[in-house]
Amino acid sequence: MTRYPENTPISKDAFKACGWQTALETASGEAYSSMWQALSSAARDAIETGKVSEGRVLWLLADACSMMLKPASVNEPFAPCIVMDGKRSALPEDLQPDEIDLLSSIYPEIDDPKLCARLADLVWLVQKPKDPNAAIAAIDAYRQVPISRDSWIRDGRDCWNRAVQLCLMLRSGAGERLNEIEQTLLDALLTATFEEGKLALWLADALVKYGLATSDRTRICSHMEGIAKTYDEGGNIHRARDYYECAGDCYRRVGNQAKFSEMSALCAETWVREVISRQSYDSSPSHMVAASFYESAIQKYRTIPRVHRADHDVEARINELRALLSEAGEKSLEEMSVISSNSIDISELVQHSKAVVKGKLPLDALLGLANIYQGAQVQKIREFSKQMMAEHPLQAFFAATHMSADGRVVAKRPGADPGSDGSEDALWAGMVKHYVMELGIVVQGNVWPALEVIRLEHRIRESDFILLARQSPLVPPGRESLVGKALFAGYDNDFVTSIHILVPQLEHLVRFHLKQAGVNTTNLDQNGIEDEHGLSTLMNNMEVQAIFGENVAFEIKALFCDPFGPNLRNELAHGLVGFEQAQSMYSIYVWWLMLRVIFNTFWNARQRAIQQIETSKRVEEDTGA
Repeated sequence: MTRYPENTPISKDAFKACGWQTALETASGEAYSSMWQALSSAARDAIETGKVSEGRVLWLLADACSMMLKPASVNEPFAPCIVMDGKRSALPEDLQPDEIDLLSSIYPEIDDPKLCARLADLVWLVQKPKDPNAAIAAIDAYRQVPISRDSWIRDGRDCWNRAVQLCLMLRSGAGERLNEIEQTLLDALLTATFEEGKLALWLADALVKYGLATSDRTRICSHMEGIAKTYDEGGNIHRARDYYECAGDCYRRVGNQAKFSEMSALCAETWVREVISRQSYDSSPSHMVAASFYESAIQKYRTIPRVHRADHDVEARINELRALLSEAGEKSLEEMSVISSNSIDISELVQHSKAVVKGKLPLDALLGLANIYQGAQVQKIREFSKQMMAEHPLQAFFAATHMSADGRVVAKRPGADPGSDGSEDALWAGMVKHYVMELGIVVQGNVWPALEVIRLEHRIRESDFILLARQSPLVPPGRESLVGKALFAGYDNDFVTSIHILVPQLEHLVRFHLKQAGVNTTNLDQNGIEDEHGLSTLMNNMEVQAIFGENVAFEIKALFCDPFGPNLRNELAHGLVGFEQAQSMYSIYVWWLMLRVIFNTFWNARQRAIQQIETSKRVEEDTGA
């Protein structure tokens, strides 16, 4: 959408007449986000009333305030506040030469510290050649931002951190400003009280991060300890714990191991007191939570150096806490509903899997890993599911509801007629259930043991997996790097990254090969809008089995598209895959399945090429003879 007519002039006179001060007075808060909203609203009003030059100036100021400050980044300290559908809000590189010139001329006249700092900072960042005066002006303006709990939560933390970063960049060019900032932050920390919440913690973090106030660390330690004890005496266990942690870290940094040990012991006891506190006000306290808190206390006590453990009777206290932990652990069993089955000894399977890949060259080891398990055998799974339905007719007769981890009903299985093979829907649900139940054994008994051996014996790099993907006929053109990166991530034990790349790439792979087979993979609605089908719809096409085979097609559908299985495509697309699920056995199996189909197609193509070369050599030898 066009904000103002093209070639609208921008000038200092328009700046003086635009009424930016009045606009900021209407801002709902002091944060940059509030300033952005107020200035953009004023810009729209100005354009609507025909003041297009003034409106362009206000839009320029609004865009400047919209950028998110990332003080930790030296090269890209500003990020867009909005990124959506391939579009984003303003960035420094969007500024036009005439806009940079205007900002350079007006920032000295801005009396609002935050706006002045932002404009001067942008001028320093984008103007060529760089003007150190702009950076100095930004530092001085950032330093005018108040240091208080509310201000720090909004933009204060980022503003002061950016001021320090600019001082470090200018070095001697910043004069005494870094020392002055150091003293200001230190004074604010030492005068902060417990009424100001975590302000002292935040200030201490800033000083430590930039290596400031090193000669005053002892004073900082004492102050943090004092706040911690004030909170502790007032019954605020969580805040006391935070400050004991910070005080202990400060004492450790100055080499005072005795005080570090004291703070650690006090911190550990806050976990114990939290159990007591919960038991006092909760009529049905959770024993699982209590066990977790006791464990945290034990772990904290273990950080105390052995030379100081006797001072706090650490060993005896740990034994007491272990007894409490055991008691809480036993009682927590009453809070659980346990479903168990007979244990399975997979030790022979593990040893066999290791032997398959042990002592082999990298390619041969990967070949062994890719074929360590034959994959799903659809006909066997179908027959087994039919047998289970026949042997347990009541279980098959009643309908079943499948719920997600957060309690949503995601699928329903219909009941089957007694004495029959069961409806196809009920049979399919049983097939998926039996298939996914087997995956745990496959991962623990086959895939993981073999993978550990390969990792131990070989250093296979990301570039190797990219080359593997490039030489596999299955991987679509242009996707080799993404697929290779995902395979390497899983090999490197980062299944979080692997699953987030592989799932959409699998969908693209299926779509690509269906298109190659002449299948239409899009839908054209009545408005003439053409959308690509999702993976679930693509997998319902009969051509899929001809391309990938019945077994692989079943696995893709059961793993990625079916609510009776992990349903990984939809779970991931909707942001429902958490960290633990992304590292689960399903993610590991998906990684292995992709490695299997990609490696085997690569291997087969490689073997054909080798055979062709050998055949050509024999023909040449025979001809020469």
